[in-house]
Amino acid sequence: MKIAVLLETADGEKRVAATPETAKKFAALGATVAVEAGAGDAAGYGDAAYAEAGASIGDRAATLAGADIVLGVQGPDASTLAGTAAGAWLVAALNPVAERARIDGYAAAGLEALAMEWMPRITRAQSMDILSSQSNLSGYKAVLDAAAEYGRAFPMMMTAAGTVSAAKCFVMGVGVAGLQAIATARRLGAQVSATDVRSATKEQIQSLGAKPIFVEKVAGIEGEGAGGYAGEMSPEYQAAQAELVSGHIAKQDIVITTALIPGRAAPRLITDAQVATMRPGSVIVDLAVEQGGNVEGSRPGEVVVRHGVRIVGHRNVPSRLAADASALFSRNLYNFLSAFWDKEAGRPVLDAEIGDAIRLTQGGAVVHARLTDVA
Repeated sequence: MKIAVLLETADGEKRVAATPETAKKFAALGATVAVEAGAGDAAGYGDAAYAEAGASIGDRAATLAGADIVLGVQGPDASTLAGTAAGAWLVAALNPVAERARIDGYAAAGLEALAMEWMPRITRAQSMDILSSQSNLSGYKAVLDAAAEYGRAFPMMMTAAGTVSAAKCFVMGVGVAGLQAIATARRLGAQVSATDVRSATKEQIQSLGAKPIFVEKVAGIEGEGAGGYAGEMSPEYQAAQAELVSGHIAKQDIVITTALIPGRAAPRLITDAQVATMRPGSVIVDLAVEQGGNVEGSRPGEVVVRHGVRIVGHRNVPSRLAADASALFSRNLYNFLSAFWDKEAGRPVLDAEIGDAIRLTQGGAVVHARLTDVA
C-alpha cells in the first residue's frame, strides 16, 4: 500500500495533506509513504523531516508511480495524476459541485475520489471532519485580521490620559468558525455579541460570555438544517432579522460574518446600505467571500473600503495559518484512513455509512447521488 502526498499547486495554497507526524503514523500501519519534493515547505515542514519519518522524497512522477492512495488538500486536475495504481483513491477537499468537470475527469481516469468535506457529521466521524478543523482556525484568524485592520485597541484601557473604550464585535453565524471568533474576540477584550438562525446556539453564545442577538416570536423559522448546518430562513425571518441587524450593526466596530449553506451560494447578511450605517474606521471580515460573500461589496482576495468601512475578503483563510492548518488537516486524513484500516488486507476498507457519503467516483463513473441527481 503506497500513499502519495502531493505538493499543492493551487494559487496561494500553503497547506500540505500530510505532516512528518502523520507520515510516520501511516508507516506504522504498514504503508509506504512517498512525498513530492517541497510539499511541506510552505507550511514549515522540510523534506528532511519527512525522510526522517520514513517517507521517500521524489518528483511528482516518482511520488505517484504505483500509488494506491493520493492525499491532497485541494483536488488536483486528473491530468496531473498519471501513474497511480488502478482504482487509486484520491482523498482531499474536492469542491464537488463547483468543480464538477474535474470530478468527471477523476471518473474518466479510473480514480475513486473521496471528498473529505462531505464527511457526515456524526459522532464517530468528528475526528475526520476537515471543515470543523479548518473553520476553527478561520474563526480565530478572522479576528486577528480584523484587529490588524482596525485602527484602535480591542480591550478597554484605563490610563492617566483617559479611558479607551472596548471595541464592539458582532459575529454573524455561530458555527465552528463563529464560536472561535467569539472566543478570540473575547480574549482580546472586545464586547462581543452574536447571532444565528439556529436557536440552539443561543446558549453556546452565552457560555462564551457574549450577548445573543436573536429574532423572537417569528413564525416560519427554518434555521435548523440537517447535519448540524444552518438551513435557509423563511421570508418572514429574513425580514425580521434584517431589521434587527440593521439597528445593531450600526453600533459595531467589528463584524465577522461566517454563514454558509452547503452546496449553495453564501446568504447575503449585510447590504451596502447597512455598511453605510457603520462608523468610518469600522471593519467587516467576510469569511464566506469565496462562496459569493455574506457582505455586499466584499471581493475575494481584497480589502476594500466602502463608506469608510474596511471590508476584508481574504481567500483561503486556513492557509494563512499553514503549519497548524496542515497539522489538523493531516490528522483528519490519518484519523479517517486509520479508522478503516484492515490489517489483513493491508489497506483501508470503507463501510457504507461513511463511504457512500464521501465517494464521488468509482469504476469509471460518477456515483454520488448529489451529483448524479443533478439535471
